[in-house]
Amino acid sequence: MLKRISILTIFSWTLVAQTNVATTAGSFLGIGAGARSLSLGGAFVSIANDVSALYWNPAGIVNIERPSVHVFHSPWLVETNYYYGGAVLPMGKTGTLGFAYTAVTMDEMMVRTVQRPEGTGERFSVSNLAMGITYSKRLTDRFSFGVQTKLVQEKIWQMTAKGIVVDIGSLFLTSSGMRIGMSISNFGGKIGLDGFNTLVDYDVDKNIYGNNDRIDAHLDAAKWPLPLIFRFGVSKDFRFSGNQKITVATDGIHPNNNVEYVNAGLEYNYSDLVFLRLGHSNLFMEKAEQGLTYGVGLNYKIPRGPRLQIDYVFRSFGVFQNVSGYSIDLTF
Repeated sequence: MLKRISILTIFSWTLVAQTNVATTAGSFLGIGAGARSLSLGGAFVSIANDVSALYWNPAGIVNIERPSVHVFHSPWLVETNYYYGGAVLPMGKTGTLGFAYTAVTMDEMMVRTVQRPEGTGERFSVSNLAMGITYSKRLTDRFSFGVQTKLVQEKIWQMTAKGIVVDIGSLFLTSSGMRIGMSISNFGGKIGLDGFNTLVDYDVDKNIYGNNDRIDAHLDAAKWPLPLIFRFGVSKDFRFSGNQKITVATDGIHPNNNVEYVNAGLEYNYSDLVFLRLGHSNLFMEKAEQGLTYGVGLNYKIPRGPRLQIDYVFRSFGVFQNVSGYSIDLTF
């Protein structure tokens, strides 16, 4: 078993080769979704067998056989809140549909200026959101493919940035039971802020007296790429004592706004009722803030009702201390 784990780690480590640090908009798209997947350090691109696969690998929703919904909440950094919700609708041989919603919110703040540092009496809000629709299909008994189209929006007071991005993913199951997953997230153009504050009055030539010095004009704000993320991972289940199982997973990550790194995780499953998880994010990244992750899960079939799964994640976050979160899944 240790030999197989080593092979899984080396397989993903081959992706890590160089440093490529850049600046992007829409950084909330890289936070991650689902208490279970985050408990595994974010090593989920090849597992992708619950509704949170909408975030990690859209091909994975073909593994969901019944209508399912997922909600995740995590108090995020600097008094913000992260929310993720998804729904999956299997359609038999036609394929599988999915819908996802992501939001990062915070409380309103006072508008302050240099002249009025105590506040103008106005208040403003900041929010980020993304909405996506996904289609996935099993092309063979071992290979599946999925694609998601997302609307991304960032808003601060009277300014908004919008864009359309695409996620694609694939899953392959080998004859030995190893799963191989790949996904590319947030492939698209650049976005820039636009709104009330980009509308200005402009004087073409201030040296000319009597001309129209209040021509309507528009300031074009700089546009920034979104966080393009390439994930490649492998995972495998190891069964023992009949009703017990350990899942080992590792992912190699290549983002366009940071250096490459590896995520890894372990999940212990007892009779599909109780789950214990351990993971590590950002392996091999110098000065990484994220580190060890821990999680637990409970799965219960409500009599004459849906199956309920509750998961909890606890993540170490360096100088930001710790971040926790929980998710609820319902399968009908």
